Amino acid sequence: MIKFLDLKEINDSFEPQLISSVKRVMDSGWYIHGIEVETFEKAYAEYIGVKHCIGVANGLDALRLIFKAYLELRILQEGDEIIVPANTYIASVLAVTDNRLIPVLVEPDINTYNIDPYKIKEKISARTRGIMIVHLYGQNAMHPEILRLAQKHNLKLIEDNAQAQGCFYDVKRTGSLGEAAGHSFYPGKNLGALGDAGAVTTNDDELADTVRAIANYGSKVKYKNLYKGLNSRLDEIQAAVLSVKLPRLDADNQRRREIAQYYISNITNQSIILPSVSSQQPAVSNIEHIWHLFVIRTKHRDDLQNYLQQNGIQTLIHYPIPPHRQLAYKEFNSLELPITETIHNEVLSLPISPVMSMIEIRLICDLMNNYRGIY
Repeated sequence: MIKFLDLKEINDSFEPQLISSVKRVMDSGWYIHGIEVETFEKAYAEYIGVKHCIGVANGLDALRLIFKAYLELRILQEGDEIIVPANTYIASVLAVTDNRLIPVLVEPDINTYNIDPYKIKEKISARTRGIMIVHLYGQNAMHPEILRLAQKHNLKLIEDNAQAQGCFYDVKRTGSLGEAAGHSFYPGKNLGALGDAGAVTTNDDELADTVRAIANYGSKVKYKNLYKGLNSRLDEIQAAVLSVKLPRLDADNQRRREIAQYYISNITNQSIILPSVSSQQPAVSNIEHIWHLFVIRTKHRDDLQNYLQQNGIQTLIHYPIPPHRQLAYKEFNSLELPITETIHNEVLSLPISPVMSMIEIRLICDLMNNYRGIY
């Protein structure tokens, strides 16, 4: 069986440094808000190219905390509207509604699966206060039109960078493009911890200070609570693990590009729609995509998945049900978002990781080309 993502093999490739880092934390006797978190926050801020990194418990909390901080700073008010991609994981929307803000869903570009920059303008109203872009599957979602609209309407630009650590837009990394960004280090991410972990990045001193306090029970000084805060902290063990993995992230992302290029060049089945990238460069040299996921589309998605499973290939669906069709958002169930719905009905994610062998990659290509579908 070729696993969709062999986390054990990935983590084994960092040994003995991983075990050593965990033991160092255990031996220190200090497990929350210590030197390991400080070290990683500094390194990751430098890597992304921002002044501040605040380690938090997970990627959803990172986004929640950004909006919560803006509310505390009176930059946002409950009931304000935030533009959000319709085609995304539900966490992007949850972060907005959790703060009693209103998500306004915008259809994606069918080619990139990211928010269509030319569909945003028609959704901007007198209540719009921000745009959240999601760098879905690891591909940069930033676009000159998005920046133009944000500047013209004085909108906060927030990045959901959960899937795109190391991705670039022009000469800047995603996570440094807007006012603030949320990052996830869930184990399956390109930069993955050994459990839940996340971060907020920003160049805004006041926002960083507020996010850090809210994440620590609303407190800057112990037992003095300025805000009705949360408990959302990156722990020392996860920070130590991430510090081991960060220096290899760019090389691992480049290996993913090489695998993506091989898939694109060698999967020739006409019933399969291969992913496209936002620039004209080949996948192997396109720094605007780090290929967190390699997502194909086909009208025979379920049949193809069964076929691959029977032949020893594990695949996943990211994501089978769009946010506006979830029971959690009954108020949006009647929305007609045909492009989003088509994507969610047809996508299938193939295995991709820096530890895959060429034998495995070639076998997947052969199986994809031999698939005949339902006719």
